[in-house]
Amino acid sequence: MKIVYFVLLCLAVNISFAQIKVEGVVKDSIGNALELANVVAINQETKTLDSYGITNSDGHYKLSLSKNSNYKLQVSYIGMKAGEVLLETKDVPITKDFILENDNALDEIELVYEMPVTIKGDTIVYNADSFNKGTERKLEDVLENLPGVEINEDGQVEVEGKVVNKLMVNGKDFFDGDTKLATKNIPSNAVDKVQVLRNYSEVGQLSSVTNNQDNVALNIKLKEGKENFWFGNVTVGGGASPDNELYLVQLKLFYYSPKFSLNFIGDLNNTGELALTRRDIRGFGGGFRAPSRGSGTTINLGDNGLNFLTNQNNALEIENKLAASNFSYSPNKALDISGFAIFNSSRILSKEKSFVQYTDADLGIPDETTEQNSKERSNQGLLKLSTSYKPNASNQLDYDILGRFSKDVQTQNLFSSVVGNTNQLDEVTPFSINQNLNYYYTLNETNIFAFEAQHLIKNEDPFYNALLVNNPSNNDDTDPEDRDAFDNTADALGLNTTLNNYDLGQNRHIKSNQLDAKLDYYNILNAKSNINLTLGTILSRQEFNSNIFQFLEDGSQFNPTPTFNEGRATNDTEYNFSDVYVGMHYTLKTGKFTFTPGFSLHAYGNKNSQFGDAFKDKFFRFLPDFETRIQFKKSESLTLRYTMQNQFTDVTRLAQGLVLNNFNSIQFGEPDLQNALSHNVSLFYSSFNLFNYTNVFGRISYSKNIDQIRGLTNFENVIRTSTFFNSNFADENVSANGRVQRTFGKLRASLSANFNYSKSNQFIQGRQSLNERFTQGYTPELRTNFRIAPNVRLRYRYSVSDNNLGTTSNTFVTNAPSIEFDAYIWKALTFRTEYTYTNQDSDTQPSQSFETWDATLQYRKNQDAKWEYEIRASNLLDIDSRVRNSASNIAVSNSETFIQPRFVSFRVRYQL
Repeated sequence: MKIVYFVLLCLAVNISFAQIKVEGVVKDSIGNALELANVVAINQETKTLDSYGITNSDGHYKLSLSKNSNYKLQVSYIGMKAGEVLLETKDVPITKDFILENDNALDEIELVYEMPVTIKGDTIVYNADSFNKGTERKLEDVLENLPGVEINEDGQVEVEGKVVNKLMVNGKDFFDGDTKLATKNIPSNAVDKVQVLRNYSEVGQLSSVTNNQDNVALNIKLKEGKENFWFGNVTVGGGASPDNELYLVQLKLFYYSPKFSLNFIGDLNNTGELALTRRDIRGFGGGFRAPSRGSGTTINLGDNGLNFLTNQNNALEIENKLAASNFSYSPNKALDISGFAIFNSSRILSKEKSFVQYTDADLGIPDETTEQNSKERSNQGLLKLSTSYKPNASNQLDYDILGRFSKDVQTQNLFSSVVGNTNQLDEVTPFSINQNLNYYYTLNETNIFAFEAQHLIKNEDPFYNALLVNNPSNNDDTDPEDRDAFDNTADALGLNTTLNNYDLGQNRHIKSNQLDAKLDYYNILNAKSNINLTLGTILSRQEFNSNIFQFLEDGSQFNPTPTFNEGRATNDTEYNFSDVYVGMHYTLKTGKFTFTPGFSLHAYGNKNSQFGDAFKDKFFRFLPDFETRIQFKKSESLTLRYTMQNQFTDVTRLAQGLVLNNFNSIQFGEPDLQNALSHNVSLFYSSFNLFNYTNVFGRISYSKNIDQIRGLTNFENVIRTSTFFNSNFADENVSANGRVQRTFGKLRASLSANFNYSKSNQFIQGRQSLNERFTQGYTPELRTNFRIAPNVRLRYRYSVSDNNLGTTSNTFVTNAPSIEFDAYIWKALTFRTEYTYTNQDSDTQPSQSFETWDATLQYRKNQDAKWEYEIRASNLLDIDSRVRNSASNIAVSNSETFIQPRFVSFRVRYQL
């Protein structure tokens, strides 16, 4: 690794010595500096664009050119006649100024290039071919080449530190609500331009009166010839692994015309390559945003789906099926109809070994070694239909409906050194229907009305079954050490202890029905200020039913009647919540500053009924918020934001009856739980300087939670029982993250850093403990961007986690260097490889490390060839598992997760 770093450093030095600096100033005819003028250098021998630059606020530009070469410098600016000059470079810097005339001459200079980057207001336009190296295959590869654009660890697109929440192709939505389907599947050779739309507003009428600073969208412009007919590719492949024959079939079809677009993505494989993970599907919102998102109220409806044991990157076997289709249709200029359908099916086999050491001797919890094997089956579907009607500039009506369903099953075999063997089954078949209705009306130049309403119906029905071994002969022993680990819990639950097994079952049913609506009125007072008045409401109803039972040996069910928790092994709870609020916000722009103070006044009411009792609460709350933005330049800003939020829990934490999260985690709620209040402050800085190709962003935030809802946990061996209560101990969290990225000729360097300090209070066995965690991480990166030479990306991830957890403290240090290499050879071969070494040290656990190495070799005759052949190898070192150390306030643990073995596959791809 050190040798590679040294070679790359020498390469950078050689490049810098082989070039000279050309700089100057661009002005108009009366001497005013022209900011954001484009300056390019065309090599007269190769007729290629060697360098480009954009002027800063002083009209200054700077280029790096090769020595002893002839160039044509061309300068362009919107509304001005382009200028050009022939230039011969020697071995000394050159200064060359330009004066541009108004564009009123008959003879114009013909521009023989396409500018790599142009800026038009809040839109940045990248010419994809100016950054491509020839090894790109999908949109994700194109985006990673662009300055200021990143693909984060979750696969999301980030621009200047902000996550892109909307992606379009030729102005039409592409699976609204997620960008991964686009970045992983749109072929790179179809991409002409990438438009970054900053301060993006989906409603043009509100663009001048709403804060869109955090909204970033991408629009992908297709190349000429990719419209009015199908394009895409078909891939088939196969291979071998130690246990299974490998197969892969992928179909990616796209059709675009001015009025109609249709996209289809199909994927069938057992190689573990996933267009969308289960987590992606569950988080896929379809572009829905709650009308109350800025009101200060947050209510949690809960998530009672399965928490699968493994993610899809850490499994022994993975089979995946995906079918996704997206369409848009515009019969006329006033009406747009769009929608998508997604079906995703996965089958996963996983294995994990863990050792947990409990650090607090007073708790009396034995150390535990576990081995867990699971089979997971998941079928998930989404269906969305959207319409938007804009008969004129003053009216817009939008309607969306999103339905989702799933059927998830997980079977587990768990061996515990404390409990013994346990077989478990989890099943759930939830569904939800989400509807959105929005209407926007502009009365005149100064008065705008906006109505937004969202209705959600959600139904969840998880079933749980656990089979534990029992020895009936020792159930009467008075010494707990002579009894099975689960016997005391079985007694408390009122189970039949005379059988050879404890066969537990639990049914749960949670119904949620919520309406979230608001009416906004905007009055534009003048060019610098406006006022916004809001009237809104949230009405929510949840029903929760559950019962715990025991299967007997004859297959019948035994309903326990325990004395534990006042005999409540069932739940029949109804929870109603209401929030009626009014709000006001005032926006004032003065110079570089924009001030937006505001507040909302809420009338809350909630009631839960269970076991013949009703628990009610009504109160008012004043929630202020404030934002100040300083716009130093067009692409440099600083934003300070403060919000106060009221947080409400879901019905499952209010229900008094027992709930089995699993056999060793039992929960019951508290009907008198109150809301929690939080103070949140954040400061965000962003700068994107195309003059020196520097992208900087930084964010720091602080939150303080008051009257937080906490868990109170008690242990019986390794079996825990938890309930909830409001605590006046405040939790605090401070986090900071940022990135600096700069391009030096053909090298791009970046440094990412993150810091987090949290202080939280936990209650175990009736004792309160203050837990403090401080984590810090740094990721320096260096990558090249050559067109005719191999490219290398070097990255080093270093993180430290210091944990002061009540009676214990520990430190984890992670070092993870990695290297990516890609080469475009003879304009026909593409070779890529990636290697990562991960090591984690701990002051309480043995050092853990593992390595990953993947590689691909692709051949196509030329860029326009229809056929492509590929050999792909994953886990070349054939490692068995990945390892991880972790810590909580009562225990430290290390785990080993087994992964897929070495895979080698051959693929054939046909380009339509």
